Order: sequence, then C-alpha cells, then structure tokens
Amino acid sequence: MTGGLSLRLRVTLAAAVAVFVAVAGLGVASRTIVSHELRRTLDGTLRARATDVARLSASAPALLTTPGTLDAPFGGRDLTVEVLDRRQRIVARSSALGGRLLPTGSLVRAAIERGRTGSLTGRLSGESVRLFVAPLADLGGGPAAGGAVIVGASTRGIDATNERLRHLILVFALLAGAAGAAAAALLTRRGLAPLRRLAAEASRIAARGDAEARLPAGGPGEVGALTDSLNAMLAALDRAQATERRFLADASHELRTPITALAGNAEYLARHGADPAVVADLQADARRMARLVDDLLAIERGRAGGPGPAAEAAVDVAALARGLGQEPGHERVTIDAPAPAWVRGDAGALRRALGNLVGNALVHGPAGGTVRVTVGRDGAGVTATVCDEGGGLPSAAAEDAFDRFWRGEDAIAAGRPGSGLGLAIVRAAARAHGGEVTVDGATFTIRLPGAPAPKSSESPHDRGLG
Repeated sequence: MTGGLSLRLRVTLAAAVAVFVAVAGLGVASRTIVSHELRRTLDGTLRARATDVARLSASAPALLTTPGTLDAPFGGRDLTVEVLDRRQRIVARSSALGGRLLPTGSLVRAAIERGRTGSLTGRLSGESVRLFVAPLADLGGGPAAGGAVIVGASTRGIDATNERLRHLILVFALLAGAAGAAAAALLTRRGLAPLRRLAAEASRIAARGDAEARLPAGGPGEVGALTDSLNAMLAALDRAQATERRFLADASHELRTPITALAGNAEYLARHGADPAVVADLQADARRMARLVDDLLAIERGRAGGPGPAAEAAVDVAALARGLGQEPGHERVTIDAPAPAWVRGDAGALRRALGNLVGNALVHGPAGGTVRVTVGRDGAGVTATVCDEGGGLPSAAAEDAFDRFWRGEDAIAAGRPGSGLGLAIVRAAARAHGGEVTVDGATFTIRLPGAPAPKSSESPHDRGLG
C-alpha cells in the first residue's frame, strides 16, 4: 500500500495509544488517591501525638522534660517532637534530633499567638518530613504552658510507595497498550480479510475487463453493502457496454447502405462517365450520410455535457415553435403559442428537437392530417406539445421509441424514411436542458425548467425564425 500508513496499522496504533492513555490515567488517579490517603493517615498520627504531648504538658509538666519521654514510638512510627515555650524557646525535644531544628516556618508563631494548628512538608537534613504544629494550653504552670508542640515524621515510606506505584503504572500501561495493539491487529486482520478478498477479485475482473463477472456475496454488514454496490456498478457497466455494442452495430448497419451505394455509383462513374441520374443518387446518399453523422454528433453532444456553448442564453420556445410553422413543407402544422415561454439553453438544440417531433408527426401521422404544436407555461416550467391525428405509439413501445436507431415495425414495413435517431435526439436535448420528454399515444411533450424574461441588455437566441 502506498501513500501513508495502512488502515490496519492506523487502527493498531490508535488502539495501543488509547489503551495506554486509559490505563495510565487510571493509574495516576489511583496513585494520587493512595498518596492522599497515606498523607492523611500520617497527619492523623502526628495530630494524635501532638494531643498526647499537650495533655502531658498540662497534667505532668515535670515528666515532659524528663529525658527519653518524647523518644518512644507512637502508633508504630518513629516521630520527632519539639516542645517550645511561649517565647519559642525549646523546652523538650526528641533525642534523635540532635542539634537539628524542625523547619516549621511561621506555623509556630501562628500557634502561639493565635492558637492555630497547621501542617506542612519540609526538609530536614536533606530528607522530606511532614510536620504538625499545635498550641499548648496555658495550664498547670509548666515551662511549656502557652507554647507550642511540633511533631514530625519522615515521608520516606510514602515517597517509596509512590515511586513503586509510578513504576507499576508505567509497566502496566505499556503492557496494556501492547495487548490492545495485538488485539486490534488481530481483529482488524480478520475484519479486513473480506475486503482484501473483495479487492483481489475486483482486480482480477479489472485485469480481464469482464463487466459480466460479479463479485461473490459479501454477507451482512458493510462489506455486503459494498459488494452489492460494486456488483450494481458492474451491472451498469455491462449494460452500458451492451448499449455501445448495439449502437456500433446499428450505426454500422445504417452507414453500410449509403456507403455501398456511394461506392457502386463511384465505380459506375469511373467506368462509364458522368450520368445525371447517378450523380443525383450520389448527392442523395451523401446527404443521407451527412444527416446520419450529424444526428449521431447531436446525440453525443447531449450525452457528453449539455446543450453547448449557448446553454446560458435566453430562448423563447414559443418563438421557436412559430418559426417551425413558417418553414416549407409545414403547411399542415398549426401553432398555438400566443405568449413567450422563456428557458435558458441552446436555441439550435431546442429548435432541432421540436423540428424532429414535427417531422416525425408529419411522416407517421395520417396523410393530410393536421399536426398541432402547443407551447405554454406550466407552473415554473415550460411545456411544448406536438400531436398528430393518428393512433400514435402503443404503450409498450413508448420507452423504446427514444432509443437510438429504434424504428417501429409499421414504419419498417411501410418503408418510411428515417434512421431511428430523431426521438433519441429529442430526449438528449431535453435532458441536457434539465427537462424530459414523454409520449402518450400520438402526443409528445417536452417539459423544461422555465426562466424569467431576459433583460434588455441580453440578446435572446431566436434569430432565423421569420
């Protein structure tokens, strides 16, 4: 796979990162809770020891200053104690302190002067300690009355526990991330296996160029939906290829007759010299081929991209219809188009579409019958209707009539002229303009999106209409 990471690798990395972050976040939260609980327990022990010393100062002040009284462990911990008088002079202290002083900051002054307790974390000889300071009651007349007691304990155990938890969290987060990545890789491998098989089969079909082949059923879910879509696309391509093959066969058949006639007449001229009848045949065959090629080009332009460079011009369909009524050979055509009916498009393409419908009605309608053309507004759209006095198309042939080279059986039997491209050109022009053409018996109707009347600065495309 080219151009960036594969889907499987991206999913695997995303799963690994997500699991790692989740486990690490949970571990950090747990470590924070454990650390808080350990410090809260330690603060409770320090407070209890301070309370014990305060009682001793009030009830037995002489015992407070006895050496070794403050050195006994409390609550299973080795605590250090300093007792100060109201002038912050040391009255008694644990022998483990030696010449060191506990780092109390301003807590001692706050305890003596305002009777407040307080806790802080400081450092003693480079080691982290937790301290609690409490005031001593001014009772009993002892040397520490009105002073303060400071109780401290090392946080070495808490810090060691936090460090072990940090390493465990990191290790388990990495292991969980690796496990998540492995699980994601396995699941994506299995999940993408149908897609790989689908891609391989599609590649084989593309290599063979066989639009008739179909992909194997993908089962339920997204893969099945994708398989159905691809098979529908292959079916559409197959139909398109069949249509093109039929079109080439029909075009070849239609061109073969005038080409054969041209070749025969040219050979005759080469052998026997010019003959007016033969020259007339040559001219008729050339005109027939020119019309056929022109019709094919008109259909292809409509399919390839719209009505052409004049697609944004304002066109009055009513004026186009009135112009058709004035053309030679259209004496039997009556026009009912009293009001302008504006659309935006290619006047030439629309004129040709209407002309094809009128010519088709004149050829296939009853001899001497009238062809009626009606143009008007229909809500926001424009309709142009062409109707003759004949029976029209049977409902079974209404859709096939717009296929290229389609000709009705009665027209073929009667030997009527035509290549079967006229109605195909009408439908191509209507669709290129955002509309549609329908047939109901002998009535053909073109429906197009309407447009406002052009401004005075715009030149409408209705030239050559008489």
